[in-house]
Amino acid sequence: MRLRRLFALTCFYLCLSSAVAAQNLEFERSRHKDMLKFVKDDVKKNYFDPTFRGIDLEANHKIAVEKMEKAQSIGQMSGIIAQFLIDFDDSHLFFLPPGKANKTDYGFTFRMAGRKCFVVSVDKKSDAEKLGLHVGDELLAIEGFQPTRETLWKIQYLLYRLRPQLGLNVIAVKPDGRELTYAVPAKIKQGKRVMNLTGNDWNDYVREAEDSYRNRVKQYVYDGLDGVFIWKMPSFSLEPIRVDEIMGKAKKAPALIFDLRGNGGGRVDMVLRLIGNVLDQDVKVADEKRRKETKELVAKSRGDDAYKGKIVVLIDSGSASASEVFSRVIQLEKRGIVLGDQSAGAVMESKYFGRQMGLDTIIMFGSSITIADLIMKDGKSLEKTGVMPDITIIPTGKDVAARRDIVLSKALESLGLKVSPEAAGAIFPEEEDSN
Repeated sequence: MRLRRLFALTCFYLCLSSAVAAQNLEFERSRHKDMLKFVKDDVKKNYFDPTFRGIDLEANHKIAVEKMEKAQSIGQMSGIIAQFLIDFDDSHLFFLPPGKANKTDYGFTFRMAGRKCFVVSVDKKSDAEKLGLHVGDELLAIEGFQPTRETLWKIQYLLYRLRPQLGLNVIAVKPDGRELTYAVPAKIKQGKRVMNLTGNDWNDYVREAEDSYRNRVKQYVYDGLDGVFIWKMPSFSLEPIRVDEIMGKAKKAPALIFDLRGNGGGRVDMVLRLIGNVLDQDVKVADEKRRKETKELVAKSRGDDAYKGKIVVLIDSGSASASEVFSRVIQLEKRGIVLGDQSAGAVMESKYFGRQMGLDTIIMFGSSITIADLIMKDGKSLEKTGVMPDITIIPTGKDVAARRDIVLSKALESLGLKVSPEAAGAIFPEEEDSN
């Protein structure tokens, strides 16, 4: 009798659990349909191209809704919304899903160099380091995907924003030619997907936002070489007045190197201010081609306060958006030379459109929407093509592994300084304090 009761009770709880799971799935389905509609409406109202690149927006929305009806997980539902925007094949148009409950850190990062993808950083004491993954290892596959210049951003979007994994399976080639497979566990930090902004969650939210801001505005400078000032710029995230301050430090140096490798872009006002700091007259940067109008983007020169010395710009496949605009202006105005690898070819102007659901307890999501195409002074767009350097220099896996900076070394050589790739690679150690 007792066993029969236990069996009946177990069946009851299993049925109840299944019913609750089904109810939650339907709730999420309804919510994701609402998200999809919000995203579609924001694109319809704000996307720079009124023809939506030939896409039938309403028809595609209908297809996405039909797919949503068959989805069996939150991940699938978010993926359907993401694909709705990925179909545009626009570097600046993408879905930003609600914050994940947990934060995922894989312990290593990777980037293209030429046509190959290399590990460019490995966190100390991480599982990636313990397993033997090293800087300079070439990645042939990441979670089954082959990384290329055309696909890497989609892989990163999937693994970091859309559907973070508990770990990454990668196939790597060592600098000595050995091919190895790694299953790298991710470091998971517990968090909250839904935030109560009337309680302690608000303080956590503000603190995380402040930390994120500090990381975004971090900049590095070096003036330890005779006659050369080096500005390593991870992003275009500074107020214009900070640009003037750093350029003021560089003013006495006969030569200035802007290291924009890995710089994914940022603020339009910063790139315009930087251009104004290196040209002695106002210059038309590009035409902003918006939905209803086209505006000239002009950089105002700082006149006598503008930098007068030699300029070298370093770029790579991670240099995108504002980095590409600055580099191309330097070329078009014949103000200096550009060294390195072909840039990302992701040059549009976008705006974040945020949405939220709920009142005191809310989830936040949104989308990055392209509001303008930039047509450079030569009449060409950099989207999909990028900036071709004046001198192409692509590091090998062995260079990356040994932290030999052959690009910076060549830049210094062009300015008359003999600095070995090994010494150049040690100029900005990882623990360098920001300015």
